[in-house]
Amino acid sequence: MDKYLEMIRIRFLMMLAYRTNYYTGIVIYSINIGAYYFLWSAIYGSKEHIEGLSVVQMTTYVAVSWMARAFYFNNLDREMALEIMEGKVAIELIRPYSYLGMKTMQGLGEGIFRLFFFSIPGLIIVSFIFPIKFTWDPGIWGLFALSTILSFFINTQLNLLTGITTFFLYNNAGLIRAKRVVIDLFSGLLLPISFFPGWAQGVMKYLPFQGISYIPSMIFTGGFSHSQAMEAIFQQILWVVILIIPIQFLWSVAKKQLIIQGG
Repeated sequence: MDKYLEMIRIRFLMMLAYRTNYYTGIVIYSINIGAYYFLWSAIYGSKEHIEGLSVVQMTTYVAVSWMARAFYFNNLDREMALEIMEGKVAIELIRPYSYLGMKTMQGLGEGIFRLFFFSIPGLIIVSFIFPIKFTWDPGIWGLFALSTILSFFINTQLNLLTGITTFFLYNNAGLIRAKRVVIDLFSGLLLPISFFPGWAQGVMKYLPFQGISYIPSMIFTGGFSHSQAMEAIFQQILWVVILIIPIQFLWSVAKKQLIIQGG
């Protein structure tokens, strides 16, 4: 366990060396949130609620979704693809730790850095600019924190699955880009799941994507009741467990047909 904790620390310090990039990122995310705020304000018009969300709740939803994304987002799939193509993964496989576990801990170290230097400062800044409603209920904060942590693991597992496909596809750059678009759309980041047509909502209940952005954001904004929040978190836990199966299966198969393309 000490090895994995050290990986978290090393990735955190590595990100700390380039923290200026994240200060500019806060500005970019703030502009993005502002654009969504004016867009949704125009859509709401004189309406007080749409699909159970007020314009203030929607603004809060957008801000929390984008700032939470800074925590759970990582490029582990691109890192894995590069290491596999360059042959570096061969060295990693003989080291005394789990390669997939190591990548997960690196992503967690990056996420912790983004949380303290991006998400929290960014959310505070945008709260002074746009009408964001914070809750002071410790129960909601606790559920939101748990849900956000689970969203990190679901997103990371999907990245690991995409990265592993490099063993079979040799160049999966297109798949990585497509995966990112699918996650941003179907996770509820760009549009709450409740705004999708009924048939689409029914399909998404059987997919892991809503556990990445929609569930934690709805918990924070009060869009879910306590019972709905608990049920949603249970779904997230279930997806974390389910996704372990294809990851371990593909990983066991992939290691048997490693082909080094360069390095």
